[in-house]
Amino acid sequence: MDAVKEAVDGLKNVALSDGPGSKPQGQRKDKKEKKKGADAGNDSRPLELEPSPGYIDHRIQIFEKLKAQYDEIVARKSSEDLDINIILDNNRVEIGKAWVTTPAFIARSISKSLSERIVIAQVDGELWDLERPLERDCRLELLDFEHPEGKKVFWHSSAHVLGEAAERRFGCHLCIGPPVQDGFYYEMALPDGGVVQQSDWKPLENIASKAIKEKQPFERLVLSKPDLLEMFIGNKYKQHIIKDKIPDGTSTTVYRCGPLIDLCRGPHVPNTGRIKAFQIMKNSASYFLGDSANDSLQRIYGVSFPDKKQMDEHKKYLEEAARRDHRKIGTEQELFFFDEKSPGSAFFLPNGTIIFNALQHLLRSEYWKRDYQEVATPNMYNTDLWKTSGHWQHYKDDMFAIRVDKEEFALKPMNCPGHCIMFDHKERSYKDLPWRVADFGVLHRNEASGALSGLTRVRRFQQDDTHIFCTQEQITQEIEGLFDFLRRVYGLFGFPFKLKLSTRPEKFLGEIETWNIAEGKLRTALNSFTAAGGGEWELNEGDGAFYGPKIDITISDALKRDFQCATIQLDFQLPQNFNLQYVTGEGSGQHVADGEEEANTEPKAESERNKLKPGNARPVMIHRAIIGSFERFIGILTEHFAGKWPFWLSPRQVLIIPVTVAVNDYAEEVRRIFREEEMHAHVDLSGNTMQKKIRTGQLQQYNFIFVVGVQEKESRTVNIRNRDDQATQAKGDLIPLKDVLEKLVSLRKERRLVNSI
Repeated sequence: MDAVKEAVDGLKNVALSDGPGSKPQGQRKDKKEKKKGADAGNDSRPLELEPSPGYIDHRIQIFEKLKAQYDEIVARKSSEDLDINIILDNNRVEIGKAWVTTPAFIARSISKSLSERIVIAQVDGELWDLERPLERDCRLELLDFEHPEGKKVFWHSSAHVLGEAAERRFGCHLCIGPPVQDGFYYEMALPDGGVVQQSDWKPLENIASKAIKEKQPFERLVLSKPDLLEMFIGNKYKQHIIKDKIPDGTSTTVYRCGPLIDLCRGPHVPNTGRIKAFQIMKNSASYFLGDSANDSLQRIYGVSFPDKKQMDEHKKYLEEAARRDHRKIGTEQELFFFDEKSPGSAFFLPNGTIIFNALQHLLRSEYWKRDYQEVATPNMYNTDLWKTSGHWQHYKDDMFAIRVDKEEFALKPMNCPGHCIMFDHKERSYKDLPWRVADFGVLHRNEASGALSGLTRVRRFQQDDTHIFCTQEQITQEIEGLFDFLRRVYGLFGFPFKLKLSTRPEKFLGEIETWNIAEGKLRTALNSFTAAGGGEWELNEGDGAFYGPKIDITISDALKRDFQCATIQLDFQLPQNFNLQYVTGEGSGQHVADGEEEANTEPKAESERNKLKPGNARPVMIHRAIIGSFERFIGILTEHFAGKWPFWLSPRQVLIIPVTVAVNDYAEEVRRIFREEEMHAHVDLSGNTMQKKIRTGQLQQYNFIFVVGVQEKESRTVNIRNRDDQATQAKGDLIPLKDVLEKLVSLRKERRLVNSI
């Protein structure tokens, strides 16, 4: 049953360029194609194909035949009249009938408003269709659209409506249609290699509206692999997924709404009528399975809501997000740009570099307080290093490889193997631990050309990459120290954050006992964080890295969007791969066996080579980043602040405007005084009027504008306009230059978020 989900999960994160007729995007790069534009003009074609494609009737005939057989099985089971206990959220127990009582029935028995509000059920933790009969004693949760899983299901169901509309209009072959962060999409191949035009959007919405008004029920049916292959015999994309992802002798589900029947794990809303607002947002091109060697497909994106008011709010949100777009602000404020001569690599202009350096200075100051040691490591390593670390086996397609002197090298995509070499450079003692090592080195990752997006997805970047080498006994205290680090840094930007513990996955390296110990230490640190008022943490079972459990940290910006920047990962495998050891010392309390059992999964020859010396133990490695990629974090900050930078980060802190030419010398003197304090102060000596100069400075988001005239020059004062305080936008009190300088030095030193002196 999970096979379809795996196929979708493997595809839905493939990033694509926006806009009609854009180049297909996949995992590999730079295949040039002729641009197929989207015509936004009128379309004289009929709304729907007449007659409808033959595959629709073919699917329906198979579905109805097998559905009738399934209904007979359900009828026999329901006739057994078996009572079941249904435990609700408040621990209230309802008595139902196996194979008869549905979650929807329970909801209606509670209240009509509840039954109309919920979109999906969760039965013993498994998502469940509201109209699907319950089969056994269970715990039942009823989820509405605001629940993350409810939203995914709602948008997944809406994708099916879009798929139905596409089949009815184009006679296309559907591929996949998952929910995504802000809605859903459906991917398809149009007949004769056709492309979706912008003029198709409205007709597709009209067909979708008809399907919604019909309140088409979503019907679930389990089919065997042979039946699936027969049902989708004319769709080579479904055939590929069925053959590749569904093992012989197993089954999975299809869902029907109206004439559409699709290979789908589900679940879905009860009927299409639950969708009250539906809109197509954009379309693009893509490749099947994200591989440029495969067929070019069309992808249509949409969004939907259970309330029309929510659609209006979403449009306002999109307008605000567009206003804050870091690519737009980056151009307006001259922060950075990109050039095709080095795709995916930002050119930081002086203003952007000021922000970059201010962030780096913040981190260096925190490193000093927290006993981190900064190092610099090479950018390029022989691939033997990456083979030892394991990255070559799992990550080489995302690395830039280079031939040098008949040997193969690669640019580093991460710093951890280099730090392992540093740890092993000399003999280490337990007295040296924890060793906290920081590195701002340049990294390169060979991202797909189509995945590149401003500063948020680049090929060349730097990050606040650090690794902590410690003993198992030190894990908890180190994690607690990192939580304090998070609070300090994120608090400066006004970012609330959430923590999620990801535990041992199905495929892992090492011994379960070692994992349990590590997870226990992380839980202890997380519980201490909560007890200290840091908020509740979440458990994400089975989503840890293969080499160790991890804590994922997400921040929330001004638009309440979540971003994962920070990560804390425990790693037992790299110290083993590089045979890292430290001397325990007698009576130190260290145990040679600690963390060593995980090596038993290796071939015997490898284990012998990496065997611990007598009296030595293996360190634990903690991977951690707080802001992550500087490039991505600057993109997030740009949108979070909408270009209105806090004073300590701002590349445009002070603008001095002389009222007349007679005080130009004083304006220049003021600038020099502030520049001597390393503040980003500028003076406008242009021939523009004073009001135009002020307006220009406001549009450029200067934190403070000093207006100086003869009176200010004679009294050595300034008249201040504060960017964020409307009350200061007219002439106010004259403030002594010395006082202003002291206040701004304090504002910068304290890294205050509020732009006030």
